[in-house]
Amino acid sequence: MAAGEGKRDETRTASAAAMHACAGVLRLICVACAIDWLSRTRGAPAALVAVMAAALAAWRLANAVRPPPPTPCGTPGGPPVTAPRARMRDGRYLAYAESGVSRDTARFKVVYSHGFSGGRMDSPRASQELLEELGVYMVAFDRAGYGESDPDPRRSVRSAALDVEDLADALGLGDRFHLVCSSLGSHAGWAAIRYIPHRLAGVAMMAPVINYRWRGLPRGLARQLYRRQPAGDRWSLRVAYYAPWLLHWWMSQPWLPTSTVVDGSGTFPNALDEKNRVMALSNGMFHQRARQATQQGIQESFYRDMAVMFGRWPEFEPTDLEEPPFPVHVFQGDEDGVVPVQLQRHICRRLGWVNYHELAGVGHFLSAVPGLGDRIVSTLLAAPAPA
Repeated sequence: MAAGEGKRDETRTASAAAMHACAGVLRLICVACAIDWLSRTRGAPAALVAVMAAALAAWRLANAVRPPPPTPCGTPGGPPVTAPRARMRDGRYLAYAESGVSRDTARFKVVYSHGFSGGRMDSPRASQELLEELGVYMVAFDRAGYGESDPDPRRSVRSAALDVEDLADALGLGDRFHLVCSSLGSHAGWAAIRYIPHRLAGVAMMAPVINYRWRGLPRGLARQLYRRQPAGDRWSLRVAYYAPWLLHWWMSQPWLPTSTVVDGSGTFPNALDEKNRVMALSNGMFHQRARQATQQGIQESFYRDMAVMFGRWPEFEPTDLEEPPFPVHVFQGDEDGVVPVQLQRHICRRLGWVNYHELAGVGHFLSAVPGLGDRIVSTLLAAPAPA
C-alpha cells in the first residue's frame, strides 16, 4: 500500500472517531437541556423519567441499526490489495482488470460496469478473437465498495458516472470511450448519459435494472409487477427507498422478509438462468463471489447498491434524458425474472432514441448466453472508430 493511501485511511479513521465523539456530546447536551427545562415545570419527575426512557430507547435503536464500519483493503485488519488500482478525484482508489488488446494499439476503448454481486473479473464475455479483430481494449472495475475498490460513503447515481470518467482519465483512455453496463450496474450508464455525455462514444446496457418508483413508469403496471415479486424482495425495496439507513439491520434479521436476490433463494423463469443459479449454489461459486464482492463490508457494496438504485433519484430519471450525440443500446431478455420486460419496453418507447434489442427466450444473465457477448460488443462498436 502506498504511503499516501495509509495516510488517507488514518485521516478517515480519525475523522470518523471525531464525528462519533461529537455525536455523543450532542446527545448529552440535548438530554441536559431537556432536564433543565423540565426541572422548571410541574410534574418534572414523571416527565423526566419519560424523556430519559425515550432517550435511552433512541440510543439503543441507533446502536442496533448502525452498520459495522468498513474494512478497506490495505488497512490494518482489512483485505490485501492484489489488483491494480486507479486514483479517483476524491482520493479513493478503484481496482480494475484489463482484457482484449493493449491500450496503446486499441481502436476502441471500452469501460465495463458490473452488476449486483459482481466485480472487476466480469465482462460481456466477448471472445478474445473478436476483441483482437476489432482492436478492443476493455477495462472492468470493482465499483465503489466492491472487491478491492475503496468504499464511498457518499455514493450516488451521479458519483457512479464520475467514477467511470475518473477511471478513464486515470488510464488515459482519451477524450471519448465506450461504456458497457450490466444489470444493476446500468445506473452508471443512465448517469453517464446525463452527467458525462461529452466523454462517451456509445453505451450498451445489458438488462438494466429498473426502479419501480420512477415517475416515468405507468403506475398501475409498475405496481402490478412489483407485487408479483417475493415478499422479501418487496420489503427490501421498500426499506431501500424509505429507510436506507435501516437496510443492514433489516437484512440481518432472520425473522424479517429479506431479499431473495442477496441470498440466492429466488428462482428464475428462464431455464438457463435457473440452471446457472442452482449450479452456482451447489458448487459454492455463489457464496465465493459474494464474499469477494463484500469483503470490505456488505453495507459498502450490496446495501449501498440497493439504496442508490432503488432509493430516490432526485436529479433525474431515465425517461427525463434528452437524446445524446452517440448511440445507446439496451439488450433485454423477454424471460427476465429480475427486470420486467414490460417496463423496459415502456422506457425505451418513451425515449425513442434508444436502440432496443429484445431477445426471445433469454433471461436476465445475458453474459451467460453463448455468443451474445460478441453480438453486444459488435453492435456497440458498429460505427467507425472516433477520430
